[in-house]
Amino acid sequence: MMQGVPDFRAVQEYWLDAWQRSILMLDVLRQRGNTYLEQGAKEVPHVLTFQAELVVDGRELKKPVNYALVRIVPPPGTKVDPEKAPIIVVDPRAGHGPGIGGMKQDSEIGMALAAGHACYFVGFLPKPMPGQTVEDVCRAEAIFIEEVAKRHPDAEAKPIIIANCQAGWQIMMMAAMRPELTGPIMLAGSPLSYWAGVHGKNPLRYVGGMLGGTWLTALAGDLGNGIFDGANLVSNFESLNLANTYWSKPYNLYAKVDTEGERFLDFETWWGNPVLLNAEEMQWIADNLFVGNRLAAGQIRSSDGVRVDLRNIKSPIVVFCSWGDNITPPHQALDWILDLYEHDHEIVANGQTIIYTMHQTIGHLGIFVSGKVATKEHGEFVSAMELIDVMPPGLYEAVITDINEATENRELIHGRYLFRLEARTLNHIRALGGNDAADDQRFATVARVSEINLGLYRTLIAPTVRAAANAPMAEAMRTMHPNRLRFAMFSDRNPLMQPVKALADTVRASRKPMTAGNPLLEMQQAASSWIISSLEMLNEFRDAMTEAVFLNTYGSPVLQALVGLQAEPTERPQRIERDLAREADTARLRAELEHRFEAGHVEAALARALIYIRLPDGSVDERGFAVIKLIRASRPAAKRLSLAQFKELIKEQYLLVCLDEERAVRAIPKLLGSDRDERKAALEVLHRVLVARGELHEESRKRLDRVESLFDAKQPKAVKAEESHV
Repeated sequence: MMQGVPDFRAVQEYWLDAWQRSILMLDVLRQRGNTYLEQGAKEVPHVLTFQAELVVDGRELKKPVNYALVRIVPPPGTKVDPEKAPIIVVDPRAGHGPGIGGMKQDSEIGMALAAGHACYFVGFLPKPMPGQTVEDVCRAEAIFIEEVAKRHPDAEAKPIIIANCQAGWQIMMMAAMRPELTGPIMLAGSPLSYWAGVHGKNPLRYVGGMLGGTWLTALAGDLGNGIFDGANLVSNFESLNLANTYWSKPYNLYAKVDTEGERFLDFETWWGNPVLLNAEEMQWIADNLFVGNRLAAGQIRSSDGVRVDLRNIKSPIVVFCSWGDNITPPHQALDWILDLYEHDHEIVANGQTIIYTMHQTIGHLGIFVSGKVATKEHGEFVSAMELIDVMPPGLYEAVITDINEATENRELIHGRYLFRLEARTLNHIRALGGNDAADDQRFATVARVSEINLGLYRTLIAPTVRAAANAPMAEAMRTMHPNRLRFAMFSDRNPLMQPVKALADTVRASRKPMTAGNPLLEMQQAASSWIISSLEMLNEFRDAMTEAVFLNTYGSPVLQALVGLQAEPTERPQRIERDLAREADTARLRAELEHRFEAGHVEAALARALIYIRLPDGSVDERGFAVIKLIRASRPAAKRLSLAQFKELIKEQYLLVCLDEERAVRAIPKLLGSDRDERKAALEVLHRVLVARGELHEESRKRLDRVESLFDAKQPKAVKAEESHV
């Protein structure tokens, strides 16, 4: 063979392999098409790998919805602890069908079961109930949670909710209306601040403006005869990454067809079965969330006039987002906190605990389906939920690190990673970047333009469209949607696909993959890389042009004036307004705390001392909490604080230390009583908890020295002198 020119054998080997790969790929697409048709024929299609039994059918509720609550049946050998809070996984109804939260063993459901929690799943049917609204779904979810809590009377905490993507904002709305129902809420890839982002990234947030608002959503609903096709949402997601959609994904199947088929089919079973929404549901979502961004601003009200205020939620809120997520980037997952709170102390005063973590690379779907993410992030969050549930109010970042030989007290760590919570401030969120006042003004202009265009459409065009639309036409349009047609056309219903199965069987019997060093294979891989690079450049050019057009169009002072906005905004227009009743409750709590500095017994003294000593560190990890759990378990049941009581104790003592640190510390001896043995035992407990994570920092060491003197039954003169000034 001449250098750079493949010989005949290499060419023959390459083309034989290429032909065989093409047949095998066609067969995988044929299987995908058949699965698509089989799933479409089912009443309740899903991709759960776990056995489930129906608990509540939402279609039978007073206000029927197409949602259902099922209990996940633990696989053989799985032990469920009745004292652990049950976990409810809620899947997103954002175009695709249900089951992504339990698609495989290494999943959110799998991690919950492995940790000994009873597990439930909230899914949905392909078609909505007539007249079903977003509020109806939220109220149904509240009923589901009440039912789960009722089934677990021995659980020490309220049900834990894991909500994926769209389900996140829906659960947050429900929790804001019914804050007494839920335990910790984990939001996985869930957008709550829809305008947020940074220039040069996050192009999906510009779509509403580029389409002139939500009038096209209304048109799609009218053409669908009152039904919005979720396949349109899937198309939007796919348009974000042209290289992956139009080349990388199919090429990866072709290049690895001998091993990739099963994984490809598993994913496509979920991805390829779009569900339907009522046109009213989708219009509400588009108007109030995607374009209006009204949720975090407290501008949404229920049908009975109650404002949906996310500050009502008292359960810990865990936000899991990723820099690799182009659908819900960290800004859209986190900036709602800045809409609710202007100062750090407001979070504490409101009694809200917010925890976030940011993955560096994983994409949107990987947050739910990646086995590595499931076994690390989801597994650690599930195992740390008790710690999360008792954390005092404030803002924290969850840091998950590998353990090694230098990690102290590894026997106190669950699994392969150390889970740590670091105190953060609102400035940490602001430092991620985001909109300035001018950017928010542009999005506010989009919202006004959308209202105008929607009004014009409904007045001038909608009557004609609705008169022409009918059920058969709408069904035909859905059948011919590209996201459905590309699946169905490769199924066995297509006569041209009839020979493929037999051909594929023949190919598998005589499969001859080419050698890795084949020069034509290297040329193929080089061509693939060039195509990917070209599509990525096109993607970047399109996104840059979209952003430029958006910024210039909606940044126009003339357009802003025409829609009734002032030309020079001085502050963010979307901040939530003051709530006088909430401020009165905060003032009342502060007044009550003034009388609690010297109230309590040894448990209060221990909690206060621990908070005081650890406050300079600004962090908590699972080791100290593991010791607390061991000590608690060793006490007789009659003398043991419940998890709810312990949570209230920690919260109160933390607020007291924040309110007046010096006064809170000086009062510790009065909480301990005069029993020397009890003081000594309490101090030993304090030491056990403190040393769990290793050596103390200098400032914490000084604080411990002071606390030790306060625990001394003799009470040194210096301490008594201090107390005389109280």
